[in-house]
This record gives sequence, structure tokens and C-alpha cells, in this order.
Amino acid sequence: MIRYRIDIADVHAHLYRVTLTVPQPSSPLKLSLPVWIPGSYMVREFGRHLSHLEARQGHTAVPLEQLDKTTWLARPAGRGALTVTYLVYAFDTSVRTAFLDASRGFFNNTSLCLRVEGREAEPHRIELGSLPRGWQVATSMRSDGRRGHVAADYDELVDHPFELGTFWRGEFKAAGATHEFVVAGAWPGFDGERLLADTRRLCEAQIAFWHGARGKPPYERYVFMLNAVDDGYGGLEHRASTALIAARRDLPRVGAAATPDGYVTLLGLISHEFFHTWNVKRLKPAPLARIDYTRENYTELLWFFEGFTSYYDDLFLVRTGLVDAGRYLKLVGKTLNGVLAAPGRRVQSVAQSSFDAWVKYYRADENTPNATVSYYTKGALVALAIDLTLRTEGRGTLDDVMRALWSSSGGGPIDEAAIAGALQQVGGRSYAAELAAWVHGTDDLPLQPLLEQAAVTVKPEPAAWAAGLGLRLSEGPVTGVQVRQVMRGSVAERAGLSAGDELLAVDGWRVRRLDDAQQWVRAGEPFELLLVRDQRLRTVRVAPEAGSAGALSLAPADKPGKSAAALRRAWLGH
Repeated sequence: MIRYRIDIADVHAHLYRVTLTVPQPSSPLKLSLPVWIPGSYMVREFGRHLSHLEARQGHTAVPLEQLDKTTWLARPAGRGALTVTYLVYAFDTSVRTAFLDASRGFFNNTSLCLRVEGREAEPHRIELGSLPRGWQVATSMRSDGRRGHVAADYDELVDHPFELGTFWRGEFKAAGATHEFVVAGAWPGFDGERLLADTRRLCEAQIAFWHGARGKPPYERYVFMLNAVDDGYGGLEHRASTALIAARRDLPRVGAAATPDGYVTLLGLISHEFFHTWNVKRLKPAPLARIDYTRENYTELLWFFEGFTSYYDDLFLVRTGLVDAGRYLKLVGKTLNGVLAAPGRRVQSVAQSSFDAWVKYYRADENTPNATVSYYTKGALVALAIDLTLRTEGRGTLDDVMRALWSSSGGGPIDEAAIAGALQQVGGRSYAAELAAWVHGTDDLPLQPLLEQAAVTVKPEPAAWAAGLGLRLSEGPVTGVQVRQVMRGSVAERAGLSAGDELLAVDGWRVRRLDDAQQWVRAGEPFELLLVRDQRLRTVRVAPEAGSAGALSLAPADKPGKSAAALRRAWLGH
């Protein structure tokens, strides 16, 4: 058995000490750390945080030769166990890496545990050293009852994060399985019981979605780990747990009956990561059936595994009654408007976006909306278009397609041909034309007529002033108004504005909020914009266009026909 001991070396220096023990080592022996973590498609070079690597056999030092940025070679003599010790710097609050300070610890084993190449299929064990007084441990990895946790192989080892510290803890049962929720960093007055109750509704609905009313989930115990921070949002799925980060102001409050937008966003995140238990952790892209931890693992299917999950996350909020139909449609409208506002949707298909995730999605810059489309958001709209198409044709639903894929694959790897086959099986015809246009093409999706057939009213709204000019703004260092992004083909681009410009005045009037200028600039008329770029003042003439494209508003139709109303009820559960 490959063994790791994780000790806290120094909370103030943010250092873990790892001791790896390899019984009966071969010679030579390669050790390497992953360069990425499954579920987050970017090479992150975790090895840069390792230091002080030393190897021994008994009392004899064994030299370690570094072969590349993340691989070391040892040449042990004889069959005595090889012990390797090293330090890991951990000060990243994200869900992807590792963190340690005086109040909290967290780690993914992709950041801490060197892989013993050639022995990945053996059982692996983690033992935690002594912890500060009062600290608890949360993980979905199976306990061996002797202060350790065991995994069947290296893939399982790195699929169970650990949360350490003095956190809130609660649990519930769903479909016979234990579900634990831990929350670190919550304010006093946090309503843990409401969070448990709402999460339970989501879990029960999703388990029934995949396995039927009496079905059992593919795990015995599941752990939600939420780190509440001043400002943050994100999650990372694992086979029997998820790591989450959210703003603590978005947690439910004791005595507050309302469901504010921030809490709805948090529930959507919980729903999203839990749905991944099936859609990406079991059902998965065929190229990722065997993970290569040393390099990028390419697939064109993130539009399905992330995008379709993004469709179902909020859909389960309305189906379980956590939001009503009107509020759900506002969430759909937000996604739709986000895609329509990005010129990159005309440049890149969602299949291309999936393949390019390694160099584009996680490395956003000022040109991102002009050159790319999100496989999360447009992928969710593709799911919506497919679901409504199936429903209007009366042959089945996307729910049926997802379950057909689960059944036909045995909950295993799939490719696009399998998706196309499941669509044909459920819909009774080929959907090759739709997949070619919606997944591999760059035209807008035909969502308005599909939504209207489902008793949803779609109405245009005036564009916000800055958005109508093609600007995305952020807070500037002096005036409070700085250009973050300029949309391709927009009024702002033609006027010569660039990302980084700080906006000072409109028609000679100082502005701290660009929208204030609407008080004196007449709609559609040109104006002069004073800005600073690279320490130099510049004046540009901005000539707005009449009828700038705005946003779309979605709402339940007031007086729908019977068939449309029935379709909406079947779709949303309302």
C-alpha cells in the first residue's frame, strides 16, 4: 500500500509536510505531481509549491534527480521502503488547490500527493498528523478506523478533498445515503437547518431523476464542503463530495423567510456540483476515461458535461419549488442575454470552446467576449433548445435522453455519437442537423419560438447605456470608471476606446458613473468623452446608433393556450 502522512508544518508559513512511503520500491522509481485537477481544465503547475524534497531508505539518503517541472527520479537500493518527505506551500483559497492558516486547512490531493508511477492501481492511504485543538476533519474518503483514510487507487485518492478546521457541520439522509454538509467561515446567525433542508430537496430530486423514486445513488456517503468568504464563488465536483466557495452574505439567515438572489445563486451552485456526481464523474467524455495527469486532456464535449449540467442546476430549483417559474425564467434570461452580448458567439462554436478550454476559458482577458463563447452558458442554451424541441415534437424529453445515456453506457464514458444515438432513440428521428448547427455552428439558437411554444413570453428591453455602447466597465483607480472590455463592432470600438482607458468626463462634465451622463446627453446624439490612457489625456467622439440591441426579458405567458400551458407545466413542474 502506498502511504502518505500529512502534517501541519507551520500554519503561519502556510506549509504542509508530506511523508510518502513506498514499500518494495523498484529502481529506478519515478515520482510526479499532477499539473491539473480533473474538473478544472487548465494546467496549474501544482509542483511549483513543493520544496525540500528528501528521500531515504532507512538511515541511507537516496538522491532525487529532477527530470522536469513536476517529476523526480529515485534510485533506491534493495527492497527496503523508500520514504520521501517534502513541504507544500498552501495559500490558495480556491476549490482547486490547497490552503492552510491558523484557522483553516483544505487540500486536494493533486496538490499534495506525489504519484508513484507504475503503481497507481495499488491501494493508497492517507494519515493526518496532529491538528490544532478543536479542529475537525471532513472528507468523503473511506476511514480505515485507525486515523487514516484509504482509496482503492491513485485516481480515487485525488478525488476526495479534505476540509480541516472549526466548521459548522450537519447531515441528512436522502435515498438511504448519508449526506454531510460542512460550512467554514459563516457569520453568526447562519441558518444551517434551512441550508440542509433545501439541499436535501435538491439531492432527493436529482437521485430520483437518475435512478427513479426508489433508486439508490452511486455512493453511500456524500460530503458538501463550503468555504464562506467575503467575496467568492465556485465549485469543483468529486465522486462523492464537492468543494464550494461562496460569499458568506449569500448564506441563509435565521429568521429570514425570504430567498434573496445571492442564496438562489448558492443553491444553483450546490445543484450544479451535485448533478456532476452523474454527469462528468460517471458519465464522462471518452477521452477522459483514463486521466493523464501530466498534460492537457482534450475533449469537444464540455458543452454537454458542463453546459447541460448548467441547464439542469437551476431547473431543479424550480422543479423542487425553491424558486417559482417567474424567477426561474429570469435566470434563463440572464444566461441568454449573457450569450447574446458576447460577439465571440459568432466566432467560436461550443465544441471549439470545449476543446480550447485549456488556453481560453480559464485565461480570460479583455478580448475574451469577442473571441470565445462559454461552453457553460451556451451549452445550457443548447440543452434548453434540445429539451423544448423534444417536448414540442411530443416524443420525449431531455430527461429521457440523459437517462438513456446513463443506461446505455452503464454510467461510463460516452462520445458525441452516443449523445446523437440517445437523441434519436428518444426523439424518433435524427438530430444530426441540430447538433451540427447548435453545437458545431456559430448561429444563434432558435430559442424565442421554442420558448413561446412553452408559454413563455419573450420581450426586448432597452440596453443599459454602457452596454449599448459596447462597453464593460470596472472600478477605476481615480474616477471609478475604467474600461474593462470593448465589444467587437461596437460604437465604443469605432470611437477608438480600448480596455484600460479611464473615463474622466462627458461633454466637459466630470463623471464617476458613466450612466450619470444620460442626464444631459440626448439619446442617439454624439458626445465627447475625455479619457486617460498611459498617463495621457485624450478626447474621443462617440456617435451612438439608434436602436442598439438590448436584452431580452422572459416571463410566464399570462393567458397561454392549453397545449402551451401543459408543455410548460411538464417542463418546469409548475
